[in-house]
Parts: sequence; structure tokens; C-alpha cells
Amino acid sequence: MTKAELIGVIAGEADITKAAAAKALDAYVAAVAKELKKNGKIGLVGFGTFSVVKRKAREGRNPQTGKTIKIAAKKVVKFKAGKALGDKVK
Repeated sequence: MTKAELIGVIAGEADITKAAAAKALDAYVAAVAKELKKNGKIGLVGFGTFSVVKRKAREGRNPQTGKTIKIAAKKVVKFKAGKALGDKVK
């Protein structure tokens, strides 16, 4: 599903315009990003938990040349689905 398709579904389900749905979705994404940067964790009961984890530096391999390369440490976002969401997609 693309962002435009998601906006269309949100607009239909909430009975609002696509412009309002797009604004709400953008606000949600911005709020999640801001909170993850600030505290590193967001839990939405029934949906899931977003968290920031640190990935260690490691060595990898260039698939074209086979040469060993160094991959820097970085922070990544992890999502763990909640029970209610997991039950809905079974």
C-alpha cells in the first residue's frame, strides 16, 4: 500500500477529506519520529511498540567484489506488533 492509498483509506474510514487525512498522517509520522528521537520508545496498546536500538559496528562483504568492508554503528527503529494486531492478521 502506498502513502496515497493509505490516505484514501483513512479519509474513507474517518469520513474526512483526503487533505485532512494527509495532514493527520503527516502529523502522526512527525510525532512518532520526534518522540523516538527524544525518548526512544512509543507504545500503542493493541497496535505495537516502536523503539530505537543501537546496532554495533560490524564487518560486511561487498557482494560484487567479495572485499571486506566496515559497516558503522548506527541507531535503527524496531517495531514489535501487539497481541491485538497479531491476532487480526492471522
